[in-house]
Amino acid sequence: MYAKGMTTRDISSHLQTVYGVDASAEMISHMTDRILPIAKEWQNRPLEKKYAVVFMDAVHFHVRQDRQTIKKAVYVAIGIKLNGQKEVLGLWVGGNESAKYWLGVLYEIKNRGVEDIMIVSVDGLIGFGDAIAAVYRSSG
Repeated sequence: MYAKGMTTRDISSHLQTVYGVDASAEMISHMTDRILPIAKEWQNRPLEKKYAVVFMDAVHFHVRQDRQTIKKAVYVAIGIKLNGQKEVLGLWVGGNESAKYWLGVLYEIKNRGVEDIMIVSVDGLIGFGDAIAAVYRSSG
C-alpha cells in the first residue's frame, strides 16, 4: 500500500476499517523503513545464469487511485533452476499487459544475470515471442 502511494495514516485507517487491526501511522512508518531496503535488495538480487523454464504471465486487477478505479497488472516471472528448484524472479506492477512492458522485464532479468532460458512459457500475447527473441536471440 505504501509503495502505491498511500500515506501511513491512510494505511492505518485501512487496516482498522478492513481488518479491525490497530496500527498507528508511526508503527507503519517504522515497519516500512525497515522493510523497504530488504524488498529493494530482493528485487535487485543477482539471478542464476541459466534456467530450465521460466513462466511469465500477468495477473490483472482493479485498484482505486486518485479517487477512480483503474486496471493494473502484476507481471510475474517464475523460474525453474537447472536443479528443479522454483524461484520467483520478480514481480512488477504496471498498466495493462503489453509486450513492450514485458520487453523491459526481460531486459531487467538479463541485466540481473540470466544469460539463457531453455523454455519460456507464456500466453498468446501479441509480440511476446518477439520481445523474448529480441533479448535472448544473441545468447543462444
